[in-house]
Amino acid sequence: MKHDRIHRAVSADGTEIAGRVHGQGPPLVLFHGAPHDGDLAWGDLVPHLADRFTCYLPSWRGRGLSADSEDHTPPRHEEDAAAFVDSIGGSVHVAGWSAGVRPAFAAATSGAVAAVALYEPTVIPVLREDDLADLGATFRQLVAVAAGGRLADAARVFHRFFATEEELAAFDADYYERSATAIPTMLRTIQASQTHEGPESTDPALVAGIHVPVLLLRGGQTRRATFYADVERYIAEHVLDPHVRELPGVGHFAPNLAPEPVAEALAAFFASVQQQA
Repeated sequence: MKHDRIHRAVSADGTEIAGRVHGQGPPLVLFHGAPHDGDLAWGDLVPHLADRFTCYLPSWRGRGLSADSEDHTPPRHEEDAAAFVDSIGGSVHVAGWSAGVRPAFAAATSGAVAAVALYEPTVIPVLREDDLADLGATFRQLVAVAAGGRLADAARVFHRFFATEEELAAFDADYYERSATAIPTMLRTIQASQTHEGPESTDPALVAGIHVPVLLLRGGQTRRATFYADVERYIAEHVLDPHVRELPGVGHFAPNLAPEPVAEALAAFFASVQQQA
């Protein structure tokens, strides 16, 4: 995929947040999830969108093209997202995948955001006890494997929580090596989130403040089907204008492994929002 240009923004604490930009059309900012940077998360999806949108692929602080800092608490990541979106100027569409819901919702409070689309947003407080126990065990194993320097194996541990067997088999060694680069920063972010006691963008009161249309996409064959159905209901109950759609035959990693139906769903939703504006 040709790298057209790079967009840079400065967050509230002075940290530079950057991402590659591809395509032409209305601006669409895509926020990645926990095991990725902007390029790894969206590299397979963007070719299906770049003829219709100018796609911005920011990375969380400490990843990809973005600068790092000592502070990885939720408020810093939320400020990063808002600063990046505001720096583009004009009306912007926003999409988030998995943990990308947090920066997406933080940006959505800006008057610049016209609509938000989420693919299987991960909101940890919604987890039921069995999934929460499974996630805790996964995190402990991930920490132990990463501490031994086996970062690609740590990435495999993380993916096993979310991915079906078919999805795990579809990823090659290069994918896990690229995902491995995010593991140290991901661990810092998770640990900072666990000790943070203030409000976050996925809290009910803040979600209720999102008045733009919100698309909730879920894969029909996702491994954590109950969890993502619960999150879907949680968000739909709080935002003003929810739109719910299931994509048959795909799992949590569809933006990597089955990008075309995800891209078409995003494009159709944003087109409908533009027509109603």
